Amino acid sequence: MAPRLRNDFAEVPRTLALVARTSPRGTVMLGLTTLACAVLPIAVAYAGKRIVDAVVDSNVDAAVRWVVVELLVVALLALATRGGGLLRSLIGSRLSVRVNTLILEKAVTLDLAHFEDPEFYDRMTRARREASSRPIAVVTETFQLLQNALTLAGYVALIVHFSGWAVIGLVLAALPATLAELRFSGEAFRLRNWRAPETRRLNYLEHVLATESHAKEVSLFELGPLLLGRYESLGEKLFDEDKRLAVRRAAWAYVLSLLASGAFYACYGYLALLAARGELTLGNLTLYVVAFRQGQLAFQSVLTALGSMYEHNLYMSNLFAYLDAEPRTQAEVGAARTDVHAPGITFEDVGFRYPGREVWAMRHVSITIPPGQSLALVGQNGSGKTTFIKLLTRLYAPTEGRILLDGRDLRDWDEHVLHRRIGVVFQDFNRYQLPLSENVGVGSVPDMDDQDRIARAIERGGATDLVAGLPQGVATPLGRQFKQEGVELSGGQWQKIALARAFMREQADILVLDEPTAALDAEAEQAVFERFRQLAEGRTTILVSHRFPTVRTAERIVVLADGTIVESGDHASLLALDGRYATWFRLQAAGYA
Repeated sequence: MAPRLRNDFAEVPRTLALVARTSPRGTVMLGLTTLACAVLPIAVAYAGKRIVDAVVDSNVDAAVRWVVVELLVVALLALATRGGGLLRSLIGSRLSVRVNTLILEKAVTLDLAHFEDPEFYDRMTRARREASSRPIAVVTETFQLLQNALTLAGYVALIVHFSGWAVIGLVLAALPATLAELRFSGEAFRLRNWRAPETRRLNYLEHVLATESHAKEVSLFELGPLLLGRYESLGEKLFDEDKRLAVRRAAWAYVLSLLASGAFYACYGYLALLAARGELTLGNLTLYVVAFRQGQLAFQSVLTALGSMYEHNLYMSNLFAYLDAEPRTQAEVGAARTDVHAPGITFEDVGFRYPGREVWAMRHVSITIPPGQSLALVGQNGSGKTTFIKLLTRLYAPTEGRILLDGRDLRDWDEHVLHRRIGVVFQDFNRYQLPLSENVGVGSVPDMDDQDRIARAIERGGATDLVAGLPQGVATPLGRQFKQEGVELSGGQWQKIALARAFMREQADILVLDEPTAALDAEAEQAVFERFRQLAEGRTTILVSHRFPTVRTAERIVVLADGTIVESGDHASLLALDGRYATWFRLQAAGYA
C-alpha cells in the first residue's frame, strides 16, 4: 500500500519545490494564510458556543463581548481567505509563465527526432496543455489539504469529548465517496492521455480552418464543409466520451454523498434528543452540531483534496516526463578515434534509419568533399537528399558509420561552433512574423543588431530591390498576423529573404542550399547563382536542386537513389556515362526545346 501511495503522489514534492523556487516569498505567505484559515473556524465555533451560553444565562455583557470577539475572528478569517485567494492567483500567473518557459527551454535543446516522433509530440502537447493550471492546482490542493487537516484535528478534539464512536462513524461514511472520486480521477486522466492524437487532430483542423496560410485553398477547393464536418464529428466524439464519464462520476458522487449525510443527521438527531432531555446545554449543542457538520466537511475536503492531488499528480507526471527527456547525449557518440583524415567533409559508410522505422533512409554512403568544392545532390523524391543534409547539419546522428568534419566526428564538435560554420537554406524555410531586418538577422542571432552586416546579407541574397520597394525598408513588418501595416511577400520574395538569412553567417565556410531557388523565375535564379558563385568562392557548397542548368555548374554532382550513391562526377563525365543523370538531363532539356 505504501509504495502504491508514494507512486500516486510521487510528483507532489517536485511540484511544490518548483513552486517554491518560482515564488519563495509568496509560497511562505500562502502557508501562513492557510494556517490562519485552518485555525480561525474553530475559534468561530467556540465563540458561537459562548454566545449561546451567555444568552441562556441572560448574561448581556458576556453575550455582547463574545459577539464582538466572533466578529473580529470572522473579519480575520475573511482577510485570510481573500489574501490566500490573491496569493494563489499571483503565484499561479507567475508559475504559468515559468512552466511554459521550462517547456520551451527544453524544446530548444531537443533533437529533430523528438519533434518527428508522434508519441513524444503527444507528450509535449499534454505537457503544454496542462502547464498553466496543474502546478498551481497541486499547490492549492496541498495547502487546502493541510488547512482542512488542521481544522479537522481541532473539530475531532472537540467531538471526542462527546463520542469517539461518532468520529469513527463519520469518517467511515465519507470514505466510499472519496474512493470513487480517486477511481474517476484516474479514468479521466487515462481518457485524456489516450486521445492525445485526436486532440491534436482537432486542433489541426481548427488551425486549417481559421488561419490565413490555409485560407486560399480552403476557399478555392471549397474545403470548408468537409473539414468543418470532420471537426464537428471529432468534437462530438470527444464530448460524448467526456459526458459519459461526467455523468457516471456525478451519479456515484450523489449516491455516496447520501451515506455521509445520513451519518451526520444520525449524530445530529442524537444531539437534539440529548438537548431535549436536558442532558446537553444549548451552547454545547451548538458547538457539537457545528463541529460535526464542519468536521465532516473538513474530512470530506481532505479526501477530495487527496483525489484532486492524485489526478494533478498524474498530469504533472506528463510535464516532468517531458522535462526529463534527454537531448543529444554522449551515448550517441561512438568511441573517439584519432585517425588522421584530410580536411573537409567525409561520410564513412554512413547508414541511417529514422526512429521507429525499419526501412533504411540511407545505407553504405561513403564520400569525401574537399574544402572549397561545390557539390550538387540530385535524385528523385525519397532518394535520400534531405536525409543527407539532415545528417550533415547534425539534426540527426548516423545509425551506423560516421561523418567527419576536418577529421573529427560531427558528434564530437561543440554544437554552437559547428552550427556557426554552416549556413543553410531549407526549401521549407520559416517565414517569421517579424520586421524584415530581423527575418534576415536570425541567420546569425549574435549579429542581429549589425545593420551593415544585414545590408550585406540582403545584397548577397538579391533582395536589395525588394527592400527598396517596401514602405519602411528593412523595418517593414512581414506578415499581418500581428500588425495591419505588415506586408505579405510572394514565395519568390520570401526565398530571397531566406537566401539573405544564410549569408548572415559570414564566417560560415560551408553553405547548404536545399532547393534555394524553387520559387524564383529563370532570370532571377540565374542572377542569384551568378552572385552566389562569386560570394561562395573558397567555401564548400552543397546544393540540392532539380534544375539542371543550376546543377551542371557544380564541380561535382552526386546522384542518389534509394538512399545510396549510384553516380558521381562532373556534368560532362555523367553525360558520357549515359546513366540516370544523363537520362534526367535529356528529359528536362527536351521540355525547354
